[in-house]
Amino acid sequence: MKRPIEEIPIETEEKKIEKTEKKDGKELEAILNVYTSFNNTIAHVTDMSGKTIAKVTGGMVTKHGRLKANPTIAIFIAKRIAETMNELGIKSLYVRIRAKTRSPALGPGANAIIKSLTREGFKILNILDTTRFPRGGPKVKGGRRGRRP
Repeated sequence: MKRPIEEIPIETEEKKIEKTEKKDGKELEAILNVYTSFNNTIAHVTDMSGKTIAKVTGGMVTKHGRLKANPTIAIFIAKRIAETMNELGIKSLYVRIRAKTRSPALGPGANAIIKSLTREGFKILNILDTTRFPRGGPKVKGGRRGRRP
C-alpha cells in the first residue's frame, strides 16, 4: 500500500559556510583559482583548506557563447565573487591563474578579474601561474617534419 505524496517528509540539506571571526587581528584569506582559455573564464574561490566558497563561470553570467572569454564578462564574474566573499568577511586573496595546457598566453579574462577585485577592495597577497605543460609524453601529431598546409 502506497502512502500519499503529502505525508512523506522531505529533507533538504543546505550547505552554508558560516562567517568566521577574525583571529589575532588578521584578515581572513582565501584562494582564487582562475582558469582562462580563449573560449571561457572560470573563477573558483576556496578557503585555505580547500572548501569551495564560490564558483562562477562565463556561462553563468552571459547567454552568448562567444562572449564567455571576454574581459567585460570577467568583470561581472569578479563582482559576483566579491559579493559572496564580502558576506563571509574575506579580505585577502592568493590568486592562482591557469591557462589551457601548452598555451603560450593567458586568456583575455585573467587580468580583468584581478584588476576588478583590487578595485572592490581585496588585497592580493600572491599571484601564481599554474599553467600545465607537458614534459615529454606521447608523440605530437604531424610526423617528423611537422604539419604542412
